[in-house]
Amino acid sequence: MLGASGAVGQELLQLLEQRAFPVSELRLLASSRSAGTTQSWKGQQLTVQEVSAEAFQGVDLVLASAGGSVSKQWREAIIAAGALMVDNSSAFRMEEGVPLVVPEVNPDAAFGHQGVIANPNCTTILLTLALAPLAARVPMCRVVVSTYQSASGAGARAMEELRDLSQVVLDGGTPESAVLPHSLAFNLFLHNSPLQANSYCEEEMKMVNETRKIMELPDLRFSATCVRVPVLRAHSEAVNVEFEQPFPVDEARSLLAAAPGVELIDRPDDNRFPMPTDVTGRDPIAVGRIRQDISEPNALEFWLCGDQIRKGAALNAIQIAELLISS
Repeated sequence: MLGASGAVGQELLQLLEQRAFPVSELRLLASSRSAGTTQSWKGQQLTVQEVSAEAFQGVDLVLASAGGSVSKQWREAIIAAGALMVDNSSAFRMEEGVPLVVPEVNPDAAFGHQGVIANPNCTTILLTLALAPLAARVPMCRVVVSTYQSASGAGARAMEELRDLSQVVLDGGTPESAVLPHSLAFNLFLHNSPLQANSYCEEEMKMVNETRKIMELPDLRFSATCVRVPVLRAHSEAVNVEFEQPFPVDEARSLLAAAPGVELIDRPDDNRFPMPTDVTGRDPIAVGRIRQDISEPNALEFWLCGDQIRKGAALNAIQIAELLISS
C-alpha cells in the first residue's frame, strides 16, 4: 500500500480488516520521510518501508493513495513486478486504456486493465451511483450538479484544521488557515482547485469528464459547481438530470431504492432527507428529495450525500480489487 498515513490510507487499512480482504502479506510503502514509522493493523504493528522498485517484487496488488506524482513515478515498477495498481489519484483517470471504475456502475470495464485501474474522483463516484440506475431506464441528455464538499476532500490536515479553527471562532478569535486558502470554520468557499481556460475549476471538470467516461456518454451535456463547506467527512450534491422523456418520480424513487450502494432517505411528509451525518462512516450513499423539475418536464432533481473517504475513495478501491479476485 502506498500512502497509508493519510486519511484515505487509514480508511483502507480499516476496510481491509473489516471486509476480511484476503491478505497474506501487507507492505506499507512511503517516502524516506515516513520510513521506519509504524501503523497498527489487525492487532499488529507494521513498519513502513521506503518505497523502491524492489519493494513491489512478489506483490499482487498495490492500493495507491499517495498522490498523482508518486503514482506516476512508480507505475512502471509496479507493472514490471506483475502487480495490479488501483490508483486513487487523478494521474491516470482520463488516460486511454486505463479503466475508470465504479463497481456498481461499470464493473466490466475493470477486466480490460493493463496493469492500472483508476479510482474516480469522490464526487464522481457518489454521483454515478445515483445516475446509473436512472440512465439505464431512460437515456440522459443533461446533468447539472452543485457539490457541497467536506474538509476530508483536502485530506487529514484539512479536517484537523476545521476542528481547530472552529474552536478559534467559538472562542472569539479570528481563524487563519494554513492548509486551505480560506478558513472553513463557519464559512464556505468555491472549490480551490485551479481554474481552467473555460472558467471551470479542475474539480468541476473532473466531474464532467469522468462521468462521461464511466457512463460511456462522451457527448453528455454536463455542468458542475463545486463548493467546500464546513463538514468533516461527507460530501453532498444537488443534482438536476434531464432525460429524453418524462421520468415518473415514483419510478425513479423505486429504482434508486433498489440500486446497489444506494440508500433512500426520502420522507417528504417529515421533511426528512439525506444529511452528511446519515452516511459518515457508512458504505452506502443516501439519496432523497426526488422531485419533478418544475421548469422542465423531462427533468428530475434530487439530493445525495456520501462519505468521501469511504465510498468516495477507499471503499471503491477495495471493491475494485474484490471484483477482480472474485471473478
